[in-house]
Amino acid sequence: PLMRLPWLDPRDDNQPFPHPDRALAEPDGLLAAGGNLNPRRLLRAYRLGIFPWYSSGQPILWWSPDPRLVLFPERVKLARSLRKTLRKGLFAATADTEFAAVMAACAEPRGAMPGTWITPDMHRAYCRLHRLGHAHSIEIWHQGQLAGGLYGVAAGRVFYGESMFSRISDASKVALVLLAAQLRRWDFALIDCQVRTDHLLSMGAVEIPRTTFLELLQHHCPLPGRDGPWRLDDDLLADLLAPSPP
Repeated sequence: PLMRLPWLDPRDDNQPFPHPDRALAEPDGLLAAGGNLNPRRLLRAYRLGIFPWYSSGQPILWWSPDPRLVLFPERVKLARSLRKTLRKGLFAATADTEFAAVMAACAEPRGAMPGTWITPDMHRAYCRLHRLGHAHSIEIWHQGQLAGGLYGVAAGRVFYGESMFSRISDASKVALVLLAAQLRRWDFALIDCQVRTDHLLSMGAVEIPRTTFLELLQHHCPLPGRDGPWRLDDDLLADLLAPSPP
């Protein structure tokens, strides 16, 4: 399929992306190749519902799958077992304090999967976005050590989740529920989860048609967002654990 894809000129950040409707059905969502990972191009891609995903040795590949997995912050599911974990107070949480370390942890090999799509170029590009105030991380700590976390990109009132990791059971789930709780307070509309995983479905994520996803982006990306370093509210955990109103 690479031969049939539109190719983007790496020297021209202003070259438009093809419309997501032109993405391939197989592999699902593959839209274009080439270009670069400059902040301007990356931010434009996210606002259009497009993200880069490729392995070392491949050209940059751009995707916009259909359907799209999203999590509405107010609909995140807090399982009883996770609630119990949170009550124990084993974890501490921060935002935007160790972005590069979270990315590096997400890039570590997992089980039988030796490779990673978080190439050194990707790592550099997103750390740059972070320094510019557009990419953010949630860190989960256990006894002073980084135990889990996630990172992604914010545009307007949309957060595009990129990857998460756990070194201790439940740490990435804690990161996700805290992120959702914070984004709910900031009136964010949705968390993009990209593609279906059972893990995310169990936490309340749902698949929606790409056309619906793009409509949501058109409405919520132009709204004023939260640039610059993020900080989690101190009472977030207490709020999460408060009994639901009858």
